[in-house]
Amino acid sequence: MCIAVPAEIIEIREGNIALVDFGNLKQEIRIDLVDVTIGDYVLVHVGFAIQKINRDEALETRELFRQCYESMDVEPFPA
Repeated sequence: MCIAVPAEIIEIREGNIALVDFGNLKQEIRIDLVDVTIGDYVLVHVGFAIQKINRDEALETRELFRQCYESMDVEPFPA
């Protein structure tokens, strides 16, 4: 099974690279497959933004991930 995780675009860099925020984790990803601007939310799979999603959907999905991790008693993205 493959999972894509929602993240917010916080910076766009040269070479189709963006810095995204997953909540407790910031990471560089590729944005070759989507047209995005700062503040957009995207689904990230294996380091690539694969789809833009709306903010409410992204935050709802992020909350569901948090609840799953909480029930397993682990941190989703260790600081």
